Amino acid sequence: MRPTLRSHALAALPFAVLASSIAIAQDAATTSTHPPSKKPTTLTPVSVSAATRMPLASDPNFPATQVSVTAAQMNATVNAMDVEDATKYMPSLFIRKRNTGDTQPVLATRDWGVNSSARTLVYVDDIPISALIGNNNTNGAPRWGMVSPEQIDHIDMLYGPYSAAYAGNSMGGVMHIVTRTPDKPEVTIQQTEAIQTYDFYNTKGDYSSSKTSITAGGRSGKFSWFVGATGLNSFSQPLSYLTSANTPAGTLGTIPARNKVGQPANVIGAGGLLHTRQLNLNGKFAYDITPWLQAAYWIGFWSNHGQSRVQTYLTNPQGAPSYGKSSAFASNDYFLSAHHLMQALSLKTDTRSDVDGELVITHYDYIKDNQWSPYGVGNGATFTPNGLLASYGGTNWSTADLKGIWRPQGYGGAHEISGGAHADQYTLANPTYNLSAWPDPSSVTSLYASGRGKTTTEALWIQDAWQIAPDWLATIGGRYEKWRASDGFNFSSKTAVYQPGERATDFSPKATLRWDISPTWRITGSAAKAVRFPTVSELYQLVATGNTFASPNPNLKPERDLSGELAVEHALDDGFVRMSLFQENTRNAMINQTSTLPNYAVPVTFVSNVGAVRNRGIELVADHDNVLIQGLELSGSVTFVDSTILSNDAFASSAGTTSDGKHVPYVPRWRATAVATYRPTPAWAITLAGRYSGRQYSTMDNTDNTENVFGAFDTFVVFDLHADYQINEQLSASFGIDNLNNRQYFLYHPFPQRTYVANLKFKL
Repeated sequence: MRPTLRSHALAALPFAVLASSIAIAQDAATTSTHPPSKKPTTLTPVSVSAATRMPLASDPNFPATQVSVTAAQMNATVNAMDVEDATKYMPSLFIRKRNTGDTQPVLATRDWGVNSSARTLVYVDDIPISALIGNNNTNGAPRWGMVSPEQIDHIDMLYGPYSAAYAGNSMGGVMHIVTRTPDKPEVTIQQTEAIQTYDFYNTKGDYSSSKTSITAGGRSGKFSWFVGATGLNSFSQPLSYLTSANTPAGTLGTIPARNKVGQPANVIGAGGLLHTRQLNLNGKFAYDITPWLQAAYWIGFWSNHGQSRVQTYLTNPQGAPSYGKSSAFASNDYFLSAHHLMQALSLKTDTRSDVDGELVITHYDYIKDNQWSPYGVGNGATFTPNGLLASYGGTNWSTADLKGIWRPQGYGGAHEISGGAHADQYTLANPTYNLSAWPDPSSVTSLYASGRGKTTTEALWIQDAWQIAPDWLATIGGRYEKWRASDGFNFSSKTAVYQPGERATDFSPKATLRWDISPTWRITGSAAKAVRFPTVSELYQLVATGNTFASPNPNLKPERDLSGELAVEHALDDGFVRMSLFQENTRNAMINQTSTLPNYAVPVTFVSNVGAVRNRGIELVADHDNVLIQGLELSGSVTFVDSTILSNDAFASSAGTTSDGKHVPYVPRWRATAVATYRPTPAWAITLAGRYSGRQYSTMDNTDNTENVFGAFDTFVVFDLHADYQINEQLSASFGIDNLNNRQYFLYHPFPQRTYVANLKFKL
């Protein structure tokens, strides 16, 4: 699909902001009689931008490029149903959110795509919500449901693995969602309604979502607290389409179509029409033991119940509905039931003197997580009475982090040395059971299949933020990690396999050098090594091919990543511009691809190591206020990535194709965001925003060249409209339209079409 005029205009907006910023800067330089101010630039409440102030020496975890979005920015610019929406316009980021209440929204960064959940880290405060049990689009997605948009104070995104404080999973970046705690009593009640108009193939309808949120917080002496409850009731568009290479015998109604590689894939129905009911309860409680020592406890409970239904396009010659003997209808008709519990304890000091420390212990537990569906289809539009129940109940992870900070020359001195110890354990429990009566999850008869195992990691790290000179800051550190996988077990078709354990150790050095050329210009260079160890799902997920049962690779090697970035930033009174050049070389990248299994002639798909992958590109980010007229604020970004497979001996193709020299799957060459906000009065904020994603592939040999079909990854341009009105001090309202231009596109799944969103918030 050729880029349209709209996509060119969207991509050009950041360059226009950049040009206006430079012009205004030059004009200010010639007309002002005062030297540039050395105080930090204060961003307005609607900018989505990188920090242009000098990072504080007391925060050694963020030595390189970062961007931030605040609650005020989110309220003014975003139609926020879920917490993922808050990041919608941050540079180079994309969260694959298929529907409101989606349980599988994976974060993609500028150099890794939506199949790389274990290549980024996501935290709520100091609590990891990244599900490092997998590296995929399903059970590997971060547990976003543990926080709601109303609780956010701000979100920080660190690009790249340049801090020793984080594991090698930070190669794509680290996202910190920071919640707020009111200093005085506060109660907020918020109601959000959305309705999507959808029309594709033979599925047409309006799909609504309703969310009610209540938060309360405050402080009483040494005790502070913040609690929240959010209820969601959502209906989604089809999340999949059911296809067949031929017209099922004895049926009518097939829609001729092709799949992503151009082969016949006629559409026979829609699936994944999901009705979701979610409840999120959470609380944060803190006690100031002394003026410099605080203890805190976090708890979050997430409940999800859903039902997915199917719509057949097929009929028999008499006009009665039919499933055409296609088992795909059975797998797309299912029930969901899940209860997850998150807890954390912390002890933290803030002495503002020579030494500080922090201890954080967390635990995340899948108390219950079941999905059950019929085993197959019967005659006409019926299902078999028996079925399958897949469970993640018992899956969990625990983490512990001990960190200390030593300031040899006192608070604000030239050195700030930080270090710490980390330990984690991720446990996967994924049995599938036979059901005698599939709508009844208690009718379990026997074990159908199983996969389980665990991984543990222990790490030590140290880092020194050293102010070499007034304008030079060097941050140098390293991380030593020891990893182990154990207790791997697979069962299927009466065959049990006890998988071998694995061990690995590695050391990852980090370095960042920042030069403040002047009060308004900065250059930052960063280099780092990162090591990502296999997740338990990558190691022990069962591959069944005929009567052959094998692990994808019980000897899977860790992937080793070398990253570098050169960033140039220029701060203005009303904005900033930044250009970043980045490159990342990864050896033994773990990617799901077609390869061979011993004693089986036909290539199959499983996780294996790719010899070498290179990601390199350029990112331009700009932000400017009061452009042309007072109250008009523009921000945007453009990112180009050349993501190339340099060598891959494991790839096998029956068609004789190769993956060497091809583009890495799921990484678009171009991304762009553009946000224009106009404030005609202090009470109003009206935003028009756009997102562009260029060509990307989902196959290693880049043979998926058919667009706008189920399974494809399409180029898209999507515009959103948002208007926020502060009625009075207690009451505010907003209205918006997502996908204003009603772009119909697939990212494997069909994505939402035009959606209307309204919100009313009352604050006591």
